[in-house]
Amino acid sequence: MAQHIPEGAPREHVRVAVIGSGFGGLGAAVRLRREGVTDFVVLERADSVGGTWRDNSYPGCACDVPSHLYSFSFAPNPDWPRTFSGQEHIRAYLERVADVFGLRPHLRFGAEVKRLTWDAAELWWVIETGAGTLTADVVVSATGPLSEPKVPDIPGLGTFPGKVFHSARWDHGYDLRGKRVALVGTGASAIQIAPAIQPEVAKLVLFQRTPPWVMPRVDRVISGPERRLHRTLPLTARARRALLWGIREMQVQAFTKHPDELGIVEHLARRNIARAIKDPALRARLTPDYRIGCKRILLSSTYYPALARPNVEVVASGLSEVRGPTVVGADGTEAEVDAIVFGTGFHVTDLPIAERVVGVGGRTLAEAWRGGMESLRGASAARFPNWLSIIGPNTGLGNSSMILMIESQLAYLADYLRRLDVLGGRVALDARPGAVAAWNRRVQERMRRTVWNTGGCTSWYLDAAGRNTTVWPGTTAEFRRATRRVDLTEYEVLRAGDGVVGDGDGAGDGAVIGDGAGAGAVAPGARGEEVSAA
Repeated sequence: MAQHIPEGAPREHVRVAVIGSGFGGLGAAVRLRREGVTDFVVLERADSVGGTWRDNSYPGCACDVPSHLYSFSFAPNPDWPRTFSGQEHIRAYLERVADVFGLRPHLRFGAEVKRLTWDAAELWWVIETGAGTLTADVVVSATGPLSEPKVPDIPGLGTFPGKVFHSARWDHGYDLRGKRVALVGTGASAIQIAPAIQPEVAKLVLFQRTPPWVMPRVDRVISGPERRLHRTLPLTARARRALLWGIREMQVQAFTKHPDELGIVEHLARRNIARAIKDPALRARLTPDYRIGCKRILLSSTYYPALARPNVEVVASGLSEVRGPTVVGADGTEAEVDAIVFGTGFHVTDLPIAERVVGVGGRTLAEAWRGGMESLRGASAARFPNWLSIIGPNTGLGNSSMILMIESQLAYLADYLRRLDVLGGRVALDARPGAVAAWNRRVQERMRRTVWNTGGCTSWYLDAAGRNTTVWPGTTAEFRRATRRVDLTEYEVLRAGDGVVGDGDGAGDGAVIGDGAGAGAVAPGARGEEVSAA
């Protein structure tokens, strides 16, 4: 059984503290055990594992990445019931990972991290949680970008007499049957919620600021013989995964280098709308005016048919005001409803955990990232020694499985710990500001020609300044090569009592992502590992 930190207990010290028990946190825990590291804890604010797949239990919740690709390579599941798995199956998978890999003794439930403070004298992190305080040599932040729901500040929302909740905090005790419901947002969650609740609600009012591009979801039951084959011959499951991965790797170029190639996909998406929506006015409201791929392409075969039903009204604007039981759109549309459901996404580019991380000199990570999130290889932030993120800045994907990126970052974590072991003693690594800047400069240079930046939309990939700090502008294979090893020239080595080891002249500042055209000479002292263009 997982343990709680007892009240009043002596302060515990561990080598590694992992924050979060979703895919990133459990993956880190498994990798630590495989590396022979057993002195670690996984701090989880809730009472069970699962991360976003625990928190998001709304009707219709499922993954838009094929099951055999949306799972750990080291923990294949031959018994996925469908080609695209539902929330309950993914959460059950993560529970099995915790059991099979012996992670339960390391879990600390009810231990929400309140504050992380770097102790420069001891070279460790002081971690204050809701269940006590502990210290750790290394912190692995695996809170994920989809952990803190974002609810817009709507004037008058506090006056609404009915029920209000976010899709990630679904109130299963509230019966929607026969109710008039306002659904705010048309992202990945909303397009699953709408067709799931449409048949049972009296009226569904959908507030749409920007229509998404939606393609059919080619989902089916995975047959018994298929599952038996994967159990008997694991090589077949690996081949299936490799095929799914390869197809998506080949698609990357269209997103990152040649957005015009997405025109064919956009044509198919328009035909998909036309087949399901016969009303020309509604079809016009549901047709995006930006290049497909600029926002994540959503998958559903039931979304458009649901919106065509007589009990659904699509408001082609955002929700701007609430007047008692009346919701008001930015276009002036009014509707009286019994419940408001927000499918408005998460704090992605302004991670709440950043306010709680206090690094060198008492500066918080949020302050360091005031001009935009950035880190070295998606993992390390300058002046936050021995702090590593899983699913950090610019590690997201627009068309493939995040598990692939997570596993690459786990390899980086493993090598990071090996480097600390080789250095020996009380030691920490602090990413050089020049190395962080060089890495992010090249990431942003490549980002300029991607569909996410040129497609004509405003998406959650972009921060308040319009900078894409979320998505990786290349293939997963490129990222894997870039994170295979830790280059010590990109870090300052800190030792207790000795200050900084090294010349501090920014060696490693030439870290570079190549553009495949020979550009980007590597500065002396940098590793010289080049990531070619997709």
